[in-house]
Amino acid sequence: MTEPVLVAEGLNKNFGAVTAARDINIAIPKGAVWSLIGTNGAGKTTFVNMVTGYTKPDQGKILFDGKDITNYSPRKVTRAGIRRSFQIPQLCAELNVLENMLLSLSINADHPPSFWRSAKGQQENERALIVLEQFGISDYRDRLIGELPAGVRKLLDIAMAMAGSPKVMLLDEPTSGVAAEEKFPIMDLVIDALRAADVTIVFVEHDMDIVTRYSERVLAFYNGGIIANDTPEELLADPDVQRYITGGPK
Repeated sequence: MTEPVLVAEGLNKNFGAVTAARDINIAIPKGAVWSLIGTNGAGKTTFVNMVTGYTKPDQGKILFDGKDITNYSPRKVTRAGIRRSFQIPQLCAELNVLENMLLSLSINADHPPSFWRSAKGQQENERALIVLEQFGISDYRDRLIGELPAGVRKLLDIAMAMAGSPKVMLLDEPTSGVAAEEKFPIMDLVIDALRAADVTIVFVEHDMDIVTRYSERVLAFYNGGIIANDTPEELLADPDVQRYITGGPK
């Protein structure tokens, strides 16, 4: 059996009278591609925020590669090897695509330069272009962020998260806001690039076509807890998932 890279044990989180996470127990194997589904407020984002250090659980612990990271800061979690992308890409609008990539590489260097522009040497440029090529966006390298299609912004955000060579990548709705005809090509690029780098993938998604096509396993969140943990086919046939999430048989 494949060793788990990310483990959650008995995670609970309340915000006042609201239960945001309730007895979350998960063990995600190395190299897996898992997805998280659920309606807004179901607990998906709270789980991701706890894993990445933005929210501290009231109870329970999080293990990464066997090490307890429950109380790590977001920066320390990132340094350990867990990265995330955001539903709204976190990009610097004043810079072009290549400069955004260089900035990310600079920030993630073991000894970052005092000012990011000093990182714009030939070696750094070559490395940045290699990553952009892996995500199919090197042709946009000289374009400003405001000039980019939504799908390219998503890909750049994920490419920048790859700058630190993570072991686990958490993707927040990687196809939201993207034209329907671009969703599968974008996910193909993302999954292929991350798998080639031997990265474990966990993505939050509402599009069931994306979930069933790319997930090996799906976690269904409802009211702060996990109501199903199964393969896409079995999970979508689950009566509770149909009742609370998908709205009927698929």
